[in-house]
Amino acid sequence: MVTLGTRTVSDHVALAEIELCGELMIAASAAIGERLSADRIDEVLNVRVIAERTTVPRQTDRG
Repeated sequence: MVTLGTRTVSDHVALAEIELCGELMIAASAAIGERLSADRIDEVLNVRVIAERTTVPRQTDRG
């Protein structure tokens, strides 16, 4: 049984998710238009997108 004073790792994760949702709601309420762009969402969530993605070469049939 879990007591009310006990903190777990999932508490930290849940709090971080709540904070991120709050940041998105604030950005959405300040946005012009119906939706936030993907770029704006990345900016709000402080996400860095890697421009070049490495690709894995396809294996050819060896038969």
